[in-house]
Amino acid sequence: MPGDYVRQPTQLQLTPGCAEAIGILRQHFEQIFVVTNQQGIGKGLMTEADLDRIHSWLQAELRNAGTYLDQIYYCPELVKYNPLDRKPQPGMALRAAADWPEITFGASVMVGDSISDLLFGRRLGMKTVMITSNPEQVKRSSILHYDARFSSLADFAKAVQDESLE
Repeated sequence: MPGDYVRQPTQLQLTPGCAEAIGILRQHFEQIFVVTNQQGIGKGLMTEADLDRIHSWLQAELRNAGTYLDQIYYCPELVKYNPLDRKPQPGMALRAAADWPEITFGASVMVGDSISDLLFGRRLGMKTVMITSNPEQVKRSSILHYDARFSSLADFAKAVQDESLE
């Protein structure tokens, strides 16, 4: 929700092909995580319980489509405090690595739609994939190096699937 926060499950809408894309990606990656900045909690606009309900709804939607996320990590703190967990800082990745010791950042891929996502991945030595079809976002993100850009998660998943068939 541009300029606002998803505060309840009914406000969350998966992009077309998202669940199917995650199902395809599950066939090619050992784990799939979400790392998300959620300063709406720090601003008092929602609670961690609200976010838990949103994440539960998301996981249920994905399970209904035959897939799932291994874990969702979030940072509730305000940007002004520059917390270690807030992207582009590495805290959420470090938490994931503590929970999943087999993670190797250099063999990981960060897929995101913001500059902070790309910086997060780059700082950890991950491959980075920008998801956007917005020309202005493409222009802003071009100041950073990323490994690939796709207009949707579904397009990225198709490319991963097609490449593995060669």
